[in-house]
Amino acid sequence: MNRVGIIGYGITPFTKKDHSTESALLESTRRLFVENPEIMPKEIDAVLVSTNSNTKYLSPILSEMTGVSPKISHTVESLCSSGTNTIVSAYSYIASGLADLVLVAGADRYDSPGQVLEWDNSRGQYKHPVFWASIFSKAYKRRFSVSNEQLAIVPVKNHKQAKDNPNALSEKICTVEDVINSKKITKDLRLLECSRPCTGSASIVLGSEDMVKRLAHSPVWITGIGQKTTSAGFTKNIPSNFMESTKIAGRMSLEMSNKHAKNIDVAEIHDAFSVCEPMALEALGFSADGKGMHTIQELHETDNFKINPRGGLIGAGHPLGATGIAQTIEVTQQLQSNAGNRQVDDPKVGLVHNMSAAATSSTVLVLET
Repeated sequence: MNRVGIIGYGITPFTKKDHSTESALLESTRRLFVENPEIMPKEIDAVLVSTNSNTKYLSPILSEMTGVSPKISHTVESLCSSGTNTIVSAYSYIASGLADLVLVAGADRYDSPGQVLEWDNSRGQYKHPVFWASIFSKAYKRRFSVSNEQLAIVPVKNHKQAKDNPNALSEKICTVEDVINSKKITKDLRLLECSRPCTGSASIVLGSEDMVKRLAHSPVWITGIGQKTTSAGFTKNIPSNFMESTKIAGRMSLEMSNKHAKNIDVAEIHDAFSVCEPMALEALGFSADGKGMHTIQELHETDNFKINPRGGLIGAGHPLGATGIAQTIEVTQQLQSNAGNRQVDDPKVGLVHNMSAAATSSTVLVLET
């Protein structure tokens, strides 16, 4: 099986501007080619687009606009996990020998579809993600005696870290009091505890070992992949204070890379809502059950950017199709010691975690230098 590595990337600032999905995709891809002139469009075998706006024939359109004539061209839609799932598809094409060089580009708008799950009748009228997030928050706080003030540290930490990310949607820090006093969305969920949809795009080129050695200045390798879907319906995802799909996907990716959670130096965690970060840390083995907030508080108090250095989804913003790719770019930059003021000390191994639809599915990647 071919080794697969990351050769180059491009990303746009995440904003509330009214750009089309096509123009956002083109912008991050153009940045990729400008910043990596050794990557020639004519050499790209496959173009895969990650988006929840999946009715526009976007992959062939992007190929046409960038001068690529790929053998393989299609779109991947998997709600919030679309970006990492597209990277997994690209990895598979390269590892199997069907392609040597794959462009993965993801984008969505601030008003992108894919957030309300009309098909899941088990949710009744509560189909928007804020409702499962509220249930998660209530269950987690009750089981582990976590206060609202403790959980508020997640957005405080991540907005602080987003200040050092030039592409982040957030431009201001907040306090625990700001979080507690922000608008109540539900009884157990406040506005500043939520990630925000926005317009943004991220692009990345993956290659076979030969391509990476020829084109990459500072190679980063994908050494572990884990994916797990427990169900399509929310009510089958029990208990509501534990992420089973994340635990299984995390274990798969770490076993594939012959690593343990203790070996991870930097990680991008899917904090769509504040409660998701401690739950994911526990499911992935970074913290014992119920101790995720202890880990987060220690990281915050010591200004350690190990978890969500770009500000997470809460600080950076969440254009669904671009998120997983942006997370992967962040970990790549960290491993290349190219992350500016948010740089973690000498990382060698990184992890990317995405989940969808109340953690009914999860994807985890392990990256190494």
